[in-house]
Amino acid sequence: MGLVTALRPPPRLSALPLRVGQTLDAEVFHEVRQSLVLDGCKWDPQVGDVETISRFPLLLSSEHWRSISRLAQSLATELMAAERELLARPKLHGTLGLPRRIRALLRHARCADAVPCPARVLRFDFHWTDDSWCISEVNSDVPGGFTEASTLPRLVAKHSPGARPAGDPGAIWAEAMSKSIPPDEPIVLLAASGFMEDQQVVIFLERLLAGYGFRTRRTLPEHVKWRDGVAYLDEPVGAIVRFYQAEWLKASRDRCMFVGGRTPVANPCTAILSESKRFPLTWHKLATPMPTWPRLLPETRDPREVDWQHDESWLVKSAFCNTGDTVAMRSLLTDRQWRSVQRRVWLHPRDWIAQRRFATAPLATDAGSVFPCLGVYTINGQAAGIYGRYSRTPLIDFSAIDVAVLIEDEPGDLR
Repeated sequence: MGLVTALRPPPRLSALPLRVGQTLDAEVFHEVRQSLVLDGCKWDPQVGDVETISRFPLLLSSEHWRSISRLAQSLATELMAAERELLARPKLHGTLGLPRRIRALLRHARCADAVPCPARVLRFDFHWTDDSWCISEVNSDVPGGFTEASTLPRLVAKHSPGARPAGDPGAIWAEAMSKSIPPDEPIVLLAASGFMEDQQVVIFLERLLAGYGFRTRRTLPEHVKWRDGVAYLDEPVGAIVRFYQAEWLKASRDRCMFVGGRTPVANPCTAILSESKRFPLTWHKLATPMPTWPRLLPETRDPREVDWQHDESWLVKSAFCNTGDTVAMRSLLTDRQWRSVQRRVWLHPRDWIAQRRFATAPLATDAGSVFPCLGVYTINGQAAGIYGRYSRTPLIDFSAIDVAVLIEDEPGDLR
């Protein structure tokens, strides 16, 4: 079993990284919210009776933005190199907890079988822990938050003098696509029906592609046909934009999105190799250098190696946890819920990991203390913006509040 420990702490920076910006008045917030819904495809601005859009921004110093940008880019470089090696090392795929049908598909894969990717998107979730940054995970398969990270900071920055968005991941992604895909063939966007969050992302991306003159078509994976590695609907497809999780796909039907396909896919399904939360358990067996990851990701172990059931310094989560849905901390669960987690991990330990807990520094606001998370995007290895969220508890899940993260430039900073 793999063991990952911190080699040395992340760089220490002198000042507190975040502060709360000015709260928008009711009329301005209404305009921002309306624009976010109508122009930014943010159709779920509340959960039940709870507003999920923050009325204030979080302001990040430019020093810290430069720091986490560099860290995210280093993480991305190492991850993509590790993925290439893992693709050609099927004996490690069981360690990752990949579904059996996908392991069978990748068993004889080689690096040369990699699917072309016009715009590789990753999102690293950063947390501040009193004196340094750490990450909780990477979203490497189908990273969400595009609508909120691209539109909300731009709208709020208009009312926040001296602050600017960290970037526009949607615009950067669309530009990368435009440089790689011929405009005369349609781009197909895949998303699972019944998931409104996924639908709003692909429609937002579809609008961005239309701005570059692309024809787009939304459909489901079963409607895409493959001939000699080329995707077709009723005509050849120029590229596929996949907002449909790799583990949901059928290996026999959709194999050309994993390996051997000639039609570009963003992101290719081999992203599942690093999407697995068990990815760190393979590091000690890789030839690929991984110096940045162990500095930032808390110690990660197979759950059979540690006493996570009694030691509350550990949490557990499933290998393919989404939106925090399977993150389990004893202190946040009822006895019944905790027994259910124990039973599932005991029955299927290779589908789970144990990870050291870390203490996210709370941020004081007028509404009380909150725990912020900065999801830093990289597109083709370059930092592209921030998806900001905060929660009332240390766990960031589907109920977290979306917040604009803006950069405060210091005197002498170059724009």
